[in-house]
Amino acid sequence: MNNNSPNLFQVNLPPAQSWLTIVAICLLLGSLGLGWIVKSALIVVGLLIVTPIVGFLGFFWWLRRSIVQAQCPVCTEPLQGINGSEIQCTNCGEVLKVDRGQLVRDTPPDTIDVVAVEVMQD
Repeated sequence: MNNNSPNLFQVNLPPAQSWLTIVAICLLLGSLGLGWIVKSALIVVGLLIVTPIVGFLGFFWWLRRSIVQAQCPVCTEPLQGINGSEIQCTNCGEVLKVDRGQLVRDTPPDTIDVVAVEVMQD
């Protein structure tokens, strides 16, 4: 017999064998009245698959609702922030608070904003 000749009757399918083994074990446990073990294992595997997907989608839903894109009220630089947080403008350095979808200056109460206007004299 020649060692170089291909063996026509050998099929090498390791992934299929492992799945067939798992299916055979599940069928054996089900026939013995231990189907609850198979069902509980399927529930655990299902939860391990579904939980990260639901968490990922929930995080992006929350992020889409919480991110605010607006302009700085002082220098009109476009900024982004998360609702309820404080950010600092990258252009003018003003501390801003993100409140209900808007950027507002974080100033103490009773602060009056004054805008200086240059007056030309003749």
